[in-house]
Amino acid sequence: MRLGVLLLLALLTPGLAFAGDVVVTVRTPQGKPVADAVVTIEAPHSGPIRFAWPYRMAQHNLQFDPFVLIVPVGADVSFPNLDTVRHHVYSFSPAKRFELKLYGRDETRLVRFDKPGVVDLGCNIHDQMLAYIVVVDTPYAALTNAAGEAVISGTPAGARQLKVWHPFLKAADSQLSVDVSVPAQGETRKTIVTALKPAPDRMRMRMY
Repeated sequence: MRLGVLLLLALLTPGLAFAGDVVVTVRTPQGKPVADAVVTIEAPHSGPIRFAWPYRMAQHNLQFDPFVLIVPVGADVSFPNLDTVRHHVYSFSPAKRFELKLYGRDETRLVRFDKPGVVDLGCNIHDQMLAYIVVVDTPYAALTNAAGEAVISGTPAGARQLKVWHPFLKAADSQLSVDVSVPAQGETRKTIVTALKPAPDRMRMRMY
């Protein structure tokens, strides 16, 4: 009832905000925080989508950095090679198929991601290299930190659908969906408890 009154006041009062913050914590059944989980909320928005972090997927120490990158549809992502060896980056994902043939240290390639979805990345030379670019069509998206927490600010108030994706999440398409009620002011907190599959053998050097 209170939420409905606040929404009505927001509609009738110019300049009154009717958006809240959603704080999401993702952890395993054993209580271990899950980092690098993509949290998105479906809600109305207008104008172009922009995120504060760089749209950059570097190759460094024979790994991709970052492991998971969120970008909006239409983003140009740079792929700088910071290693002393050459890399051959590719993806066979339906959301974006591409190939960046061998290029060396301090060289950069650029790829435009024009379709929403998850893009798996690999290197044709170094099999242990694996990363993901998640292309979204919502500005309400964030990545969980080392504590398993993500904050999505300024989400339009109301009943919303919240999605959590992680490459090793034990669920269909590695994704869970839950309902969340976003307040007209302040914040709401949501804890997601989920099991993870073991990381691929070629990624055992990474810890999750």
